[in-house]
Amino acid sequence: MASATIIGVLIAYLFILLFIGYWGGKESKDVEGYYVAHKRLPAWVIAFSTNTTGESAWLILGLTGMGYLIGAHAFWVILGEVLGVTLAWVLVARPFKEYTDRFNSITVSDYLENRFHDRSLTLRILSALIIFSMAAFYIAAQVTASGKAFESFVGTSYEMGAIIGAAIILYYTTVGGFKAVAYSDLLQGVLMVGCLFILPIVGIMAAGGWTEMMSGLNSIDPSLLRPMGEHGMSGLGIASALGFIAIGFAFLGSPQLLIRFISAKSTDAITNGSIISVICAIIFDIGAILSGMAGRVLFPMLDDPETIYLLMSAELFPAAFTGIFLVVVLAAIMSTADSLLILASSAVVRDVIQKVFRPAWSENTFSYWGKGVTVVLGLIALALALPEVRVIFWFVLFAWSGLASFTPVVLCSLFWKGTTLAGAIAGLVAGFGTTVLWVLVFKERFYDLYEMIPGFIMGFLATIIVSLFTSKPPGADEEFESVHRTVGSPFKRALGN
Repeated sequence: MASATIIGVLIAYLFILLFIGYWGGKESKDVEGYYVAHKRLPAWVIAFSTNTTGESAWLILGLTGMGYLIGAHAFWVILGEVLGVTLAWVLVARPFKEYTDRFNSITVSDYLENRFHDRSLTLRILSALIIFSMAAFYIAAQVTASGKAFESFVGTSYEMGAIIGAAIILYYTTVGGFKAVAYSDLLQGVLMVGCLFILPIVGIMAAGGWTEMMSGLNSIDPSLLRPMGEHGMSGLGIASALGFIAIGFAFLGSPQLLIRFISAKSTDAITNGSIISVICAIIFDIGAILSGMAGRVLFPMLDDPETIYLLMSAELFPAAFTGIFLVVVLAAIMSTADSLLILASSAVVRDVIQKVFRPAWSENTFSYWGKGVTVVLGLIALALALPEVRVIFWFVLFAWSGLASFTPVVLCSLFWKGTTLAGAIAGLVAGFGTTVLWVLVFKERFYDLYEMIPGFIMGFLATIIVSLFTSKPPGADEEFESVHRTVGSPFKRALGN
C-alpha cells in the first residue's frame, strides 16, 4: 500500500485538475469553445500541449520500456521524433493555421471539406470514421497505463486503477473542454520535462556512472549497445530502425496535433511555440530511453519492461518525489487521453451531427451533446482496456499510425496545389486501409516493418496519382497561392527573417 505522502501528492494534483476543469468550463458553452477554446491559446500552451499529446504514456512507460528492452537501438525513435516535431512546426503549422482561420475551421474535417470544396460530405464522414475507430484504441492504451500506474504506486488492482484513471480524465475533460485540456497539458508537460531530466541522471548515478552503466549493459547483452540492435545490419534490423524513425513523422499530420495549431491565438504564437516544442521533444525522448537503459542495469530481471519507470521512481527516490513521479505518469496518460476524447467527440458531434444531419439546435445544446459523447467514448475505451493485452508501446503505435493516415493528404493539400478532392479521398482510404491491412496480414512477412511506412507510401501514391487524373475545384489554385503569399517562406521564418 502506498504511503500517506504519496497519496497526499496524488490528491493535491487531482484537486488542481478539478480546478482547471471548473475554470475551463466557463468557455465550453458552445462548439468552438468546447473543441478549440475559441482559438485563443498562447505559445507556451500550444507547445507543451502538442508534445504531451503526442508523447503520452507511450513515452513514460512504453519508451522507457523500449530503452530497457533494446537499449541504444531505441535512439532511432529520438531521430524520428525530433525531425517530425521540427518539420511540423516549421513547415505545416503556419499554412495550416492560415487556411483554417480563413475557413473558420474547428476540426481537421472542416479544413479538408473547405480546402477541396467537398459538398458530398465524403471527406467529413470518412475522417470521422477513422478518428473515432483509432481514438478508441488509443484512449484504451492510456487507460491501460493508468491501471499499471495505480497498481504499481498505490497498490490497487489493475482494474480499479484503470477505472480511477478513466473517471479522473472524464471529469475534467467533460466539464472543462479543450481549454481545460490544453492548460492541464501545460502543467503536465512541465512536470514531465522535470522528471525525465532528473530520473536518468539519478538512475545513471545509481548504476555507478556512465562507464559502469555501459559496462553493465554490455555484460547483460552486447546488443543493447549496438545502434542496429540484436539484428545488426540485416533486413530486420534496418526495418526496425526505419520503423522507429517513422514514428515521429505522424506529427506532420495527425488530427489530435493539428488541432493545437487551429487553437493558437495567432501565427506569432506558432512561431514562438516551435522552439519550446523541439526542446521538449529532445528532453522527453532522451530522458525516457536513458532511464530505461539505467534501469536495465539496476533491475535486470523484470517480467514487464514497461514498469521500469515506476520501479525506479519507487526505489530511487523518497516518498514525496515518488508521488510526483506517479503524478507524471498520470500527466502523460491524461494529456493524451483528454485530447483524444475531445478529438473523437468532435468527430461525432461537429463532423457528423452538426454538419451532416444539421439539427436545429442551439450552440449550447451541441456543447452538451459533445460532453455526453465524451463520456460514452471514455466508457468504451475503459471496456477495451480492461480485458486487452496490456502492452502499451505496440498498442499505441497501431492507433498512432492509423491517425497518421491523414498526414499524406494534409501535406499534399498544403504544399501541392494539384491535389484534388478525389485524390484526397483516395489518399485517406489507401493510407488507412494499408495501415490496417499491413498489421493484420503482411507485417510478420516483411521483417515487422512498422505499418506507418507502407501506409504513408500508399497514401501519397494514391493522392498524387488520382489527383493527376481528376479536376481541382474552381478557385482552389488562387486560394492556395494567396495562403502561401501570406505565410511566406518557412526557412526564412525559421531563421527569424
